Amino acid sequence: MGMDFSTLRTLISRYCAGEENWVDSRTIYIGHKEPPPGTEAFIQQRFPDNRIVSSKYTFWNFIPKNLFEQFRRVANFYFLIIFLVQLIIDTPTSPITSGLPLFFVITVTAIKQGYEDWLRHKADNAVNRCPVHVVQHGKIVRKQSRKLRVGDVVLVKEDESFPCDLVLLSTSRDDGTCYVTTASLDGESSHKTYYAVQDTKAYNTEKEVDAIHATIECEQPQPDLYKFVGRINVYMGNESVARPLGSENLLLRGATLKNTSYIYAVAIYSGMETKMALNYQSKSQKRSAVEKSMNAYLLVYLCILISKAIINTALKYVWQADPNRDEPWYNHRTETERQRHVLIRAFTDFLAFMVLFNYIIPVSMYVTVEMQKFLGSYFIMWDDEMMDEELGERAVVNTSDLNEELGQVEYVFTDKTGTLTENNMEFIECCVDGHVYVPQVICNGQVLPDAVGMDMIDTSPGPDAREREELFFRALCLCHTVQVKEEETVDGIKHGIHQGKSTSFYISSSPDEVALVEGMKRLGFTYLRLKDGQMEILNREDEIEKFELLEVLTFDSVRRRMSVIVKANTGELYLFCKGADSSIFPRVVSGKVDQIRARVEQNAVEGLRTLCVAYRHLSPEQYEEVCHLLSDAKLALQDRDRRLAEAYDLIEKDLILLGATAVEDRLQEKAADTIESLHKAGMKVWVLTGDKMETAAATCYASKLFRRSTQILELTTKRTEEQSLHDVLFDLSRTVLRQHGDMTRDTFSSFSGDCTDYGLIIDGATLSAVMRPNQDDLNSGNYKEIFLEICRNCSAVLCCRMAPLQKAQIVKLIKASKEHPITLAVGDGANDVSMILEAHVGIGIMGKEGRQAVRNSDYAVPKFKHLKKMLLVHGHYYYIRISELVQYFFYKNVCFIFPQFLYQFFCGFSQQPLYDTAYLTLYNISFTSLPILLYSLIEQHINMDILKKDPTLYRDISKNSLLRWPIFIYWTILGVYDAIVMFFGAYFLFDNTTFTSNGQMFGNWTFGTLVFTVLVFTVTFKLALDTHYWTWINHFVIWGSLIFFVVFSLLWGGIIWPFLNYQRMYYVFMQMLSSGPAWLSIILLITASLLPDVLKKVIWRSLWPTTTERIQSADKLYEGQLSEFTPLASLHGPPKARTSDPQRNGSNPRRSEPFNKKVMITRWKQKPDYCTFTPLVRFTDGARHSKQGYTYSGAGSETSV
Repeated sequence: MGMDFSTLRTLISRYCAGEENWVDSRTIYIGHKEPPPGTEAFIQQRFPDNRIVSSKYTFWNFIPKNLFEQFRRVANFYFLIIFLVQLIIDTPTSPITSGLPLFFVITVTAIKQGYEDWLRHKADNAVNRCPVHVVQHGKIVRKQSRKLRVGDVVLVKEDESFPCDLVLLSTSRDDGTCYVTTASLDGESSHKTYYAVQDTKAYNTEKEVDAIHATIECEQPQPDLYKFVGRINVYMGNESVARPLGSENLLLRGATLKNTSYIYAVAIYSGMETKMALNYQSKSQKRSAVEKSMNAYLLVYLCILISKAIINTALKYVWQADPNRDEPWYNHRTETERQRHVLIRAFTDFLAFMVLFNYIIPVSMYVTVEMQKFLGSYFIMWDDEMMDEELGERAVVNTSDLNEELGQVEYVFTDKTGTLTENNMEFIECCVDGHVYVPQVICNGQVLPDAVGMDMIDTSPGPDAREREELFFRALCLCHTVQVKEEETVDGIKHGIHQGKSTSFYISSSPDEVALVEGMKRLGFTYLRLKDGQMEILNREDEIEKFELLEVLTFDSVRRRMSVIVKANTGELYLFCKGADSSIFPRVVSGKVDQIRARVEQNAVEGLRTLCVAYRHLSPEQYEEVCHLLSDAKLALQDRDRRLAEAYDLIEKDLILLGATAVEDRLQEKAADTIESLHKAGMKVWVLTGDKMETAAATCYASKLFRRSTQILELTTKRTEEQSLHDVLFDLSRTVLRQHGDMTRDTFSSFSGDCTDYGLIIDGATLSAVMRPNQDDLNSGNYKEIFLEICRNCSAVLCCRMAPLQKAQIVKLIKASKEHPITLAVGDGANDVSMILEAHVGIGIMGKEGRQAVRNSDYAVPKFKHLKKMLLVHGHYYYIRISELVQYFFYKNVCFIFPQFLYQFFCGFSQQPLYDTAYLTLYNISFTSLPILLYSLIEQHINMDILKKDPTLYRDISKNSLLRWPIFIYWTILGVYDAIVMFFGAYFLFDNTTFTSNGQMFGNWTFGTLVFTVLVFTVTFKLALDTHYWTWINHFVIWGSLIFFVVFSLLWGGIIWPFLNYQRMYYVFMQMLSSGPAWLSIILLITASLLPDVLKKVIWRSLWPTTTERIQSADKLYEGQLSEFTPLASLHGPPKARTSDPQRNGSNPRRSEPFNKKVMITRWKQKPDYCTFTPLVRFTDGARHSKQGYTYSGAGSETSV
């Protein structure tokens, strides 16, 4: 009876609405075994199979689903409606004229999307049919991966990937650990350590593993790769033991087993519920400014189209008011037509005119734009200058839809570590109780030759200090998660630990930790290994010391610290803690805090990354209390993270400060040059980092974000503690506005020397206060506006101590400001993903913090320096090309359809088409499409070297300047003018009765063909006149398309085609070309059409040339060698007054000025040890030996980096 109630209780708890246990957790029975009677009810839950589906379509739903998606596009849907109208009512043009281009567009897009989806199906099948080994009834059974079920026990061997998310039960290692690489998940190639369940790690054979009787309770699937909460109940007879499960026990699908022969693990999440699959979710669609302009222009042309149809319909009924015109003798109406209501007739006529003029909306423009973006993106991927030889990586394009947006960037938001810097940490120094220690630079006990004449710093601490120093070194050798790669095979011979000396190397997910452990090795304390729960270190006397590792309190970005609890051979218990100064100092009760704080601040100002180290003795009673706190928190299924954080908070207190470390993260090559170029291009650069203010500020000076002349404004917690946030904001606002007055951002961004250059520093806490002000503060409503106003008038902004979400908030704030600027975010780590997704354009750096940023970005580059060419060259070209493409498409369609509109005035508004059906259909598909597509792929209006050399040219195209309304109106007026010249020119030439050689008179189809011939030649020549970069491909395509038109017209009119019911174009084209006056008309009309545009360009270039036009003219003068011979500054407009500033190009002394080296002598042994320290960051090989360094050859003064 008790069993029945237990079953009922379990059912209610699992299935009742609102019950948290059912919503938040799942129960897995290992090996599908029922739990022992009386423990809990056996309710087998249903889970999905292990099939991975990344494809979008199936064989059955491809056609309807793809058509639905394509017709959601406004242009496609519009042409579908036009096509249906042509089918339903009697229209002047054949349905083929709309149907064929639409069918072509839909088919090409469907084939492209279908092919991409077929590749996804292929990849899915390869994964789903992969063999896996499952333990069943004590034997190993081979299955396909898709048939794996939750609860199956899986055997995975070395170098195999995990088929689903697994909980580790046992491994081939005695200590129950295994090593895993997660490169396919987050790009980190380092070996991570995972741990088997304590009670099952001894089971190493199939039969033993099959005998395991246990259930797992864990959270429902969620996408966070680094979070897992669960517990395992292991049944020993009728007793059950509960153990916590965390992310250290969870092996993720896609990760690979390394340095471990085999493991046994149980499947807990399968198929589309694995963490990898949950991270497949698609990003929100980003739309470029050009696409928005296209849609706006499309609406204007749609209004023009409707207006034309309404005007023609109205005039038709005015014309037909006269009965003789309404029903001429040769065209009597039927009885049905007479009885039809006038409104229905008017509506039918309106639709007929809509069909006749619908070609003003260019459906093929969308296809051409898509092809241009798709093919154009390969130029980034093929660019050898954007390839990194060291990484062997090229630039990657994940989204080709935003190519032109690279030419419109106004704000650049960049991460610091790994983006501006190399994320290649080098241990510089450590400070213990005020004594500074640096790595040894000695050779056989002799000071190196370059140490002669250096400043000598003598530090001779007493015996107590010696003990504290060694405790500090031990703390750094023990407080970490570094792994030792003990064996390395070289030429088939294994090398490893030899005679107690470590010849191994260190691996960690954090480069800081490796730098610290290697630094300790250079100072005499070597971390050897973690074996059987014992951490071994080699001290200065070459003795191996062993410490039992009891607990690891892992690092997290909220606490900003990590701790370990170890037990020495003497039985003493220590808690060692290391972390950011802001998280350690408040928890310290003793130690030389002031001296260490001063050293930390000095190092931070010099741009070094600092960490503080502290410790605490634990009594056995205190340790028992710690164990109790941690086990309670770890076993919790609900709010485990919060409870662990509370437990860590209680444990990491009453610390004794030992010292601090300084690690250097060098600037990336040409980072300063890149930032300076972006500034000159008119972009505002913001650095968003989690680092402390002093370190980040030093990096900003070194990278030329801040200059020595920059006046720094601080909006930090320290300042808001002294004044209210309201007062600080208004003070800063008054400061910047008093200087700049009503200056526009454009004026200010030129950084003229007669105004102060401001830089703003804000921290995360103050930013939170600005974004979410106190509700009680009546003046809080406009904090964001004031903050934005301050930022607008600053040349650069540094945001430090930022959480990942705050980075995205900053980007969103700027995006939503009244100017709606185009933003670009660049970062290399998982913490930058939110900012990358939020910005208009997201760029990932292929750094050392994994590949998450790269996977979520729109574009990825190997190094920060490649951003310069991507924006200033590729972005510039893409924008120039696509803006010409869009304007040209609308122009050539106005030229095409406006004569048709004028023709209605001369044919009694009878909806008679001016052009033949073949011409209507092929105008946009064949005759005029290829030249503009090629132009939009290879046009270079200015030499590539000049664009790199003179970043200010980027400003000529900023703010969507080539797609503004005045330029759009100019192109439209030009199209209307050309159409009027073509139509009335041909009309007046026909008015003088023109005869062929045999005296035959021209008819209406000859008239239409003459206009169409002039049209095709005019729009093609217009594009040829706009082309600056000529290659054999341009010549082939432009002149080839004209030849194709002539050849097609000759064939179309010269052959009697059997599939045509009537052939109205028979011999029309040949007859027209046989007439001398027709040839003269064509030449005169083409010249008259093109002349105003040519004159306008000549006059404008002579009187009001832009910088771009000056450089184009000079480049032609120097025959393309401008970039080598001419100072570009001379080609700009009148120069602005600049005040000379000798320190303008200065950077942080630590990074660019030579220092005297310091030598420290430490008297521990008979012979002195000499340690040299070179506090100098070198950016290039040239800078190592001379003060010249790398010189940026841009416009204006040279800048040494």
